Amino acid sequence: MVRSFGLAGLALVLALMSGPAPRAAAFEQSESGDPMILPVDPAPLVVETAGGERRFSIEVADDDRERSAGLMFRTEMNDAHGMLFVFEQTRRLAFWMKNTPMPLDLVFIGGNGRVVGILRGEPYSTAPLAPEAPARFVLELKAGTAEKAGIADGDRVRHPRIDKVAGAG
Repeated sequence: MVRSFGLAGLALVLALMSGPAPRAAAFEQSESGDPMILPVDPAPLVVETAGGERRFSIEVADDDRERSAGLMFRTEMNDAHGMLFVFEQTRRLAFWMKNTPMPLDLVFIGGNGRVVGILRGEPYSTAPLAPEAPARFVLELKAGTAEKAGIADGDRVRHPRIDKVAGAG
């Protein structure tokens, strides 16, 4: 799949793929092959789809180390579980699947709490995954879960970390 990145996006992709980037410290920590397991957040994440509400238990990755390691080295995950990546600002985001043995759905969520893109990540791929629209959050789910749950662009996503930015209404 070919994507247009613009200069800022191209710089980000090159930084992610070219050696000691901000992610390097977390990769060194993660190269052991041990997955990072974060505590399950007490609040469920809810996606309002055309077919109704879909609830997920989530781990929250909200600092550089956690975001860099993410779901690396995980070999399985429940369909009703995911990881929410929280960023400080809405911007063009690019993810990859380095050291990630299971395929994932990446649900990109804007600062307004709405889904702005859903992409499939293939195991171990270093190809950048970046939607056209800027995002503030990314929800990683087991591959196929987004489609099974009926998650689509424009759906509203609720969780205290998202609502704090998007507003409760």
